[in-house]
Amino acid sequence: METALLIDIGSTYTKVSLVDLREARLVERAQYHTTVAEGIDIGLSKALAQVAGWEKARYKLACSSAAGGLKIIAIGFVPGMTAEAARRAALGAGSRVLKTYSYELTEDDLASILEENPDLILLTGGTDGGNKENIISNARKLAGLPLRQPVIIAGNRNASAEVEDILSRTGKEVYVTENVMPELDKLNIEPARKLIRKIFLEKIVEAKGLSTVNKYIDGIIMPTPSAVLKAASLLADGTDEEAGLGELMVVDPGGATTDVYSIAEGRADSRKVYYQGLEEPYQKRTVEGDLGLRHSLPGLLEAITMEFLTGQLREMDIGKEDFQALIDKLAGETEILTTGKEKEIERFLAYHAVRIAVERHVGRLRTIYTPSGSTYIQEGKDLRKIKYLIGTGGVIVHNQEPASIIAGALHENQANPELLAPLYPEILLDQEYILAAAGLLSEVEPEISLRLMKNSIKRIK
Repeated sequence: METALLIDIGSTYTKVSLVDLREARLVERAQYHTTVAEGIDIGLSKALAQVAGWEKARYKLACSSAAGGLKIIAIGFVPGMTAEAARRAALGAGSRVLKTYSYELTEDDLASILEENPDLILLTGGTDGGNKENIISNARKLAGLPLRQPVIIAGNRNASAEVEDILSRTGKEVYVTENVMPELDKLNIEPARKLIRKIFLEKIVEAKGLSTVNKYIDGIIMPTPSAVLKAASLLADGTDEEAGLGELMVVDPGGATTDVYSIAEGRADSRKVYYQGLEEPYQKRTVEGDLGLRHSLPGLLEAITMEFLTGQLREMDIGKEDFQALIDKLAGETEILTTGKEKEIERFLAYHAVRIAVERHVGRLRTIYTPSGSTYIQEGKDLRKIKYLIGTGGVIVHNQEPASIIAGALHENQANPELLAPLYPEILLDQEYILAAAGLLSEVEPEISLRLMKNSIKRIK
């Protein structure tokens, strides 16, 4: 039997999957607590000890979100334009965007950048041939900081050489790529995305202690969200040999963040709809750092309105003090809770994490009334007609009612009727955590990766 060993080093668990390449099926899966402090390879070796024959695998590939994942600060000019383009490029590369800065950096901004201590800085600003002063000014200010992190320049090409010179003369590690927004409202994020991944492989893997994993793998390692995005894209679009499922969305509520992925054009098909705002990417990922079910619980509770919260406590007959005790326990636990009131609370929180994350991911459709009749303005992606909605992550997979959590993404459960959330998709479950593994496998065997996902991801509603 020819196999592939696929490793996902998460912030809580290190998961290993052994896949039969001929049958495109999961042979064995194991996990162990991720051991960041002791050395990531220790937890990995404990997980591998549970999988017989992994040493003989033809491919040994890994992804990771441990040690905070890939953390980036994005700097642009206008908030909804180049700064947003920089943010999307960073998210598309599988990173976590700590902060986005616009216009000229202030002294407070510079102090915050040092405090955040990102893995990488993405510096953009100005369309090609447009404003040069902003990105040059910000480069001078960054040059004065004691930064050891790599800086990627992805702004106005007419200013790139001068910006590179300013930063290089102060000893900064500088990379230059194409502008993330060469023309107004036109995105070009793929070159920056590829460069971010290259730097992750060459520099950041070593800095995070992930290089100790190299003795177990063949050299491919990427951020876990990047692997999931690749898997979702392959599952939607298919290959030259086999069709994909079509347009889809993936929701992944976790302990620290809730991620949403959509693979869809996202344009309304009515002639009465006019598009407004920045162009949306076909492959889109958003990550909400305040919507986690463990580390980010305070942010999630703040985002859930008191109306929802009060109603749920009344329905479950839980007092505020008992609720707070349950929340404190959840925030201190990394294990999946499976019993009693804790499980009910966890399902309630996960549902709203998905609901709010999707609210932020999808677009809106506003009605404008004119003398000649009504017209519609679309901002963001129209995901009402996607065919499939996929749930992944421990809180969903280990729940007895996973569909009830995933349903938070549906339009009928959104508070704002203008939101362009999914209407009537089939709900699927990534019951074997196969998406990250399949994204890795797609790098070397896309056909097998596609069949693996089709064989593993099951319809539940």
